[in-house]
Amino acid sequence: MFSVIGVIIVFASIVMGFTMHGGKLAVLMQVSEFVIIGGAGLGSVIVGYGPKGAVSVLKAGISLLKGNPYKKQTFLDLLHAMYDVFSTARKEGILELEKHAEDPHQSEIFQKYPTLLNNHHALQMLADTLKLVAMGGVTIYALQDLLDIDLESHHEEAAHTPGILSTLADAMPGFGIVAAVLGVVITMGAVGGPPAIIGEKVAAALVGTFLGILLAYGVFAPLARATEAIAKSEAQYLACIRNAVIAFARGDVPLVCVEFGRRNIEPDLRPTFSELEHTCKGLTVVDGGGSGKASSTEAKAA
Repeated sequence: MFSVIGVIIVFASIVMGFTMHGGKLAVLMQVSEFVIIGGAGLGSVIVGYGPKGAVSVLKAGISLLKGNPYKKQTFLDLLHAMYDVFSTARKEGILELEKHAEDPHQSEIFQKYPTLLNNHHALQMLADTLKLVAMGGVTIYALQDLLDIDLESHHEEAAHTPGILSTLADAMPGFGIVAAVLGVVITMGAVGGPPAIIGEKVAAALVGTFLGILLAYGVFAPLARATEAIAKSEAQYLACIRNAVIAFARGDVPLVCVEFGRRNIEPDLRPTFSELEHTCKGLTVVDGGGSGKASSTEAKAA
């Protein structure tokens, strides 16, 4: 949402300043310039990244309308969910994990945490890793390597869309010059005509340069930074899962496991230990024969 507000401020301030100097907005409405620059930008994305690249840019724009989904509460819900899973495994046995990891969407534990349940990659990563832990035979070092490979491949995928937007930002001034040169060519064909007509054509050509620079530094470059910020938050979200699951496989108690995950979160989004402890104390643990509240003291004694 803030990305949209920022873009609106960029365009509003430019339009306001232009009209304050006596400019007429109708002069900026050069549809042909939009067609040249927009079409060239779209075509370059398809050439370099294929149709999926263009679709990913569109999806990124739509997702930015919703804002960054990785907020403090999102991380706290993830830690809460993992504490629930780890506590259940300690109470009912490690094999109990298979029931929840085999079909996480049907798990009564994961259904309580919609932010995790709707995050396909994070949920699948957690479920698949829990299956390996439940199966046994996987060393801690092998588990670390496996999760690192998963995180690295996801990092490369997450960097794809910001890379496209950065490429577009770099290309827009060039496409703006192309549009301006084409406008000058048309203007030269009108030399000898009425000065007013020549002036209109020169103005139209300059709009191409203006539009290319504006889109580069006012739209695509900031959008690239915004998508990078979301990718960074998502990487921290996945790293929380990595660190907590490794601690669990090592034999640490549930509260310590999720603390390993909490320490990975950047300070602005990181819940405090007191908040984490308070959340865990109020957690209802599924134990097959009933439910009860698991305090941090009980977790440490487990």
